[in-house]
Amino acid sequence: MTLHTDMRAYYAQRAPTYEAIYDRPERQGDLAHLHARVKTLFAGQRTWEIACGTGYWTADLAQVAQHVLATDISPEVLALAQQKNLLPEKVTFACEDAFDDAAESTLAGGARPTACFAGFWWSHVGRERQGAMLDRLRARLDKNGLIVLLDNVYVEGSSTPIARTDAHGNTYQIRRLDNGERHEILKNFPTDSALRKRLGAHLKDIRIERLAHYWLLSGRFK
Repeated sequence: MTLHTDMRAYYAQRAPTYEAIYDRPERQGDLAHLHARVKTLFAGQRTWEIACGTGYWTADLAQVAQHVLATDISPEVLALAQQKNLLPEKVTFACEDAFDDAAESTLAGGARPTACFAGFWWSHVGRERQGAMLDRLRARLDKNGLIVLLDNVYVEGSSTPIARTDAHGNTYQIRRLDNGERHEILKNFPTDSALRKRLGAHLKDIRIERLAHYWLLSGRFK
């Protein structure tokens, strides 16, 4: 059977059922904590959201942020996010590739973001690209801009097993869609020390919260 490697196509096909993963009973305590933390961190911020997906976390940001620019590479998932009927004066959606240096969608009024949120995106950024990506984020945010990364902890028996590791140290999972298609997805699970080592040259005031199923990192660009 063909093994697909197009991550955008994988998430586009999975989009209608993506949020079901948040319904798992064992994750509810973690999620309650994270919803509260996200709202606290982004209160009053002009926020750029990377890989907003179906808008699950955009809804939290819209409650507290001054404005949210919610971006994603996939029109299919953006269409679902827009169905959440978030107030247009609070949220602007844009189809944008975070890796594209030419992509410069702006917040309402053309203001620069004061903060960036990326939920379950950092784990898909290859280790060899992370430094350049951080430079891009810093260039786009206001001075001392806040960045918050939220992602998965690998949990044996719950997470999809790691299938292979490449020469850069990136790990990959094999995921199967309901139609039977098999997709190889880059998915890294960094330790706290690995996160501090990678991000320490770019960020100050780094704080990492590691829960049973998720981790959250916050910091400000130097």
